[in-house]
Amino acid sequence: MASQTKRPAAVTIRDVAGRAGVSAGTVSRALNDGKGVSAAIRARVLWAATELGYDRASLRPSARSRISLTDIAARVGLSVGSVSRALRSAEGVSPETRDRVLHAAVELGYDLGNLHAVQIARLGVLIHRGENALANNLFYSAVLHGAETACRAHGLAMAYSTVGPGDDLGALVAQQQLDALLCVGYFEDELLDALRATGKPLVLVDHSAPGLPSVNSDNFGGAYAATAHLLGLGRTRVAFMGGQREHFSIRERRRGYLQALADAGMDQDPVLDATRQPPELESGAHTAMHALLALPQPPDAVFAFNDASAMGVLRACQAAGLKVPDDIAVVGYDDVFPTDHARPPLSSLRVDREALGACGVELLLDLQNRPAEQMVVPTHLIVRESSAGTDTARRAADPVLEPQVSQRRRRVKAD
Repeated sequence: MASQTKRPAAVTIRDVAGRAGVSAGTVSRALNDGKGVSAAIRARVLWAATELGYDRASLRPSARSRISLTDIAARVGLSVGSVSRALRSAEGVSPETRDRVLHAAVELGYDLGNLHAVQIARLGVLIHRGENALANNLFYSAVLHGAETACRAHGLAMAYSTVGPGDDLGALVAQQQLDALLCVGYFEDELLDALRATGKPLVLVDHSAPGLPSVNSDNFGGAYAATAHLLGLGRTRVAFMGGQREHFSIRERRRGYLQALADAGMDQDPVLDATRQPPELESGAHTAMHALLALPQPPDAVFAFNDASAMGVLRACQAAGLKVPDDIAVVGYDDVFPTDHARPPLSSLRVDREALGACGVELLLDLQNRPAEQMVVPTHLIVRESSAGTDTARRAADPVLEPQVSQRRRRVKAD
């Protein structure tokens, strides 16, 4: 009788546990992407399984379908964010790295169909902890309401959190079982890097960063319309009241202001390009406005980057004994205050804040078709008494909708 070749015994979970120095239960949870296993332990188990030639095909199908980006990252020695960008063919990843990641994904049984359809059941909405309390922030509370309405329409659960530098965002995502992130407002580069590293689909709202999809109001066009409106009223010294220039929206609104001056042939006086003092506080607009009024040639109009700053401008002017708009005209941005909140009622750029939140959710659900979309929500200039006076405002039975300004023109370079 011919001798039979003895087949080597299959590698078992106990073998992997012995090599990794953990219990068999830990190996099972790690290989099945179960809870209670740190990324470091999971990586060690995956390394041991690979070294021993453990057949991961023996895992139950439901487990294999849950192969995560963390598993792939551990196999190739890259961050989760790098793996995500490689699999989605995003910028900043070399062809060699992309091929290595894709090969590892196939080896581990990662469902590459995940790349073509973002499956979202639970959406995390994040706001920077440094922003004003949500209850007092009329802009972002409306954005969140729009996101919530869109989530309800699509049958999604929504969780809201505030975050800041140094937070463990990976742990937050895991604890709240978030499938995607809607990041509202300004985030430092450090936080954006941490958000990318979670490997979750994300969209920015009221912010912008290279390579990330975003939804913003027409900051440039709105600021241009506001400044052009003031110039059209015959104002010759139009000031800009800005804030923290690292904010994308503030930079764009300042750029629109400068462009409108340039297109009108007006020389831009640097002393009229003001910033709140301190820039991060709404009360800083009042202080900065006093400095503007103390100039030998003070402004006869002010475009403020948001309504809260415009209110500070109004109070400073009134405290100085000036009449608005007879002596000085004022326009804000956001249109968050009721018309009876300011005296006189404040002209402002109206933003559909709920649309910002809703568009962010819609974009997340369609990222496979629009991976780097930069959506822009139009703004409408609402002319009231603070810029045009009582008679003009009374004649405007409906809000004045300024034509949207094409951004394909000679650009003013702003800092």
